[in-house]
Amino acid sequence: MTTTTSRLQVVDALRGFALVSIMLLHNLEHFDFYFFPSNLPLWLYPIDKAVWETLFFLFSGKSYAIFSILFGVTFYIQYHHQALKGLDFRARFAWRMLLLLGFGMINSCLFQGDILSFYAVLGVALIVTARMSDRLAFIVAVVLLLQPYNIYELVNGILYPQAKLPNPLDWAYMDKMTNYITKSSFCDTVWGNLTNGKVGVVLWSWEAGRIFQAPGLFILGMLAGRRGVFDLSPDKSKSWRTALIVSILVFIPLFYLRNHINDVFAVESISRPLISIVTSLANLSFVIVLIAAFVLLFQQARVNKALNKLSVMGRMSLTNYIFQSILGSFVYYGFGLAMYQYTGATYSLLIGILLVMIQWQFCNWWLKTHKQGPLEWLWHKWTWM
Repeated sequence: MTTTTSRLQVVDALRGFALVSIMLLHNLEHFDFYFFPSNLPLWLYPIDKAVWETLFFLFSGKSYAIFSILFGVTFYIQYHHQALKGLDFRARFAWRMLLLLGFGMINSCLFQGDILSFYAVLGVALIVTARMSDRLAFIVAVVLLLQPYNIYELVNGILYPQAKLPNPLDWAYMDKMTNYITKSSFCDTVWGNLTNGKVGVVLWSWEAGRIFQAPGLFILGMLAGRRGVFDLSPDKSKSWRTALIVSILVFIPLFYLRNHINDVFAVESISRPLISIVTSLANLSFVIVLIAAFVLLFQQARVNKALNKLSVMGRMSLTNYIFQSILGSFVYYGFGLAMYQYTGATYSLLIGILLVMIQWQFCNWWLKTHKQGPLEWLWHKWTWM
């Protein structure tokens, strides 16, 4: 394989891995509708607990982060390709993000937790930093990843420790989901997702730090593309091994601190923002563990064949992401099969695996006769029209 081909294959496979793990988590969450059935067999509850904790430990906040980093890598590839022709891709990318916003709003009709519209708006960070030096762009990314808003809250909590924090703003909106997700009306579900749900997700993203973290990850991905870190070469393999070891050593104390912050800081005005900051940094370190392990395994001949099967899903990431919402909302919401009321974590995981297999088979079938997924083709055509 050429360097370019191997790089694109590992990026596609890694994107496919992120999509699969996102799909499994979304199933456990019933696509943002948290409902825990009380009529399950008693023996199933400890299994459900183990499944829930394991998947959330491995993928919660991490799969989305991998997807975000690869979003920046893809931007760099497109930007660099156009730069070689003497063209500035930034204006075209802005138009491309406007198109992505349209896809995201369509997806939001079915799934209020849609990230496409979120990416479309925050993708402006790549336009701003595209011509920055590596050093300056890295500084911007670090500042964003350190969660400026949460740091402001932490400083405020230290100065005014007796201040009583209100409940998170998104709670009031998430509590209203029962009014439309459980109902049989498809139109009520769409309207609820686009109004109440969308506001709740934006507020949650702000308070959880995603508004800052996502563009920081985009920029890291762009810098990774500049440095060619996904080129499968011996020197890059050595760097990935170092990154794997260092990230593990960083993650362990952060994870421990995350789980014991409330024991050390009993004051909520300090502990709540500190938990957000430490969780974000712990997730980032674990993301590097996952990416480094994936890239290193991808270079092993015996494992490569298995991991490379994920690349078909990565090549059709837009189609698959929206397809997830169509399948998931029909399976779990009231207008469809309403399985939210019968499925705990274990059953939801099995359903998720089945839905992943359906998507994987569809991707293999489609790519036998097409170079791109249907929505990828449409997005590309409209981008360059």
